[in-house]
Amino acid sequence: MKLVRFGTPGQEKPGILDSQGKVRDLSSIVGDIAGDVLSDEALTKLRNVEVTTLPEVSGDTRLGPCVGRVGKFICIGLNYSDHAAETGAEVPPEPVIFNKWTSAICGPNDDVEIPRGSKKTDWEVELGVIIGKGGRYIDEADAMSHVAGFCVVNDVSEREFQLERSGTWDKGKGCDTFGPLGPWLVTRDEVADPHQLSMWLEVDGHRYQDGNTRTMVYQVPFLISYLSRFMSLQPGDVISTGTPPGVGMGQKPPVYLRNGQQMRLGIEGLGEQLQRVVQV
Repeated sequence: MKLVRFGTPGQEKPGILDSQGKVRDLSSIVGDIAGDVLSDEALTKLRNVEVTTLPEVSGDTRLGPCVGRVGKFICIGLNYSDHAAETGAEVPPEPVIFNKWTSAICGPNDDVEIPRGSKKTDWEVELGVIIGKGGRYIDEADAMSHVAGFCVVNDVSEREFQLERSGTWDKGKGCDTFGPLGPWLVTRDEVADPHQLSMWLEVDGHRYQDGNTRTMVYQVPFLISYLSRFMSLQPGDVISTGTPPGVGMGQKPPVYLRNGQQMRLGIEGLGEQLQRVVQV
């Protein structure tokens, strides 16, 4: 299934894609794509819904972030061997963990804002993992049963805030609009192998990132198990698993986003995002 949320920011309704790729309104079935709705049992019930009987949503309706009420937005740094190489960093001996604040979350096609004072706003296409079943100390062998589905994430980053302003990376990762999610939550049964997905990102039509999740260092089951040693994972938590090479910081010379530019990005089978860059 491909689940969506649509409508006005903060008032999104749940939806599902039909066989023609049109959004159907799930409001009569569930309240949101969030929490308990992400469990295996609840998703099985949704699979049994006769989608064609649901109201069709207008094609020009805004898509919101594909999961609601996100408790934690956890990110993994330097998790692609070829990306670590382009930044001049060693592959870390354990996963690097940082956070995006949940106020960074926005829809897949919403404007992305360059923060005031920013000179180095950058892009990162990433595979997002959405937790469906919570837990602590999760066995790696059982980790995939905790996944509701996958989505596209743009881990927008301000490199000066991240790397030159003292302290942790979080300063440059959690600005408003720095976390577009979606367009869809694609349930795990529709993703045969999350470690064999092509992924790409373009700015104004120029393809900067053109990678594949197969170069991921720490794979999804390991990451879930590893993270659950340090925190409980809960339904609706999002794990952004790292980016392939081609970020602006890695260009020679570096290239950063400017007001009026447009980002387009996608992952095989998970859809595309399209964002206009605006200066605040």
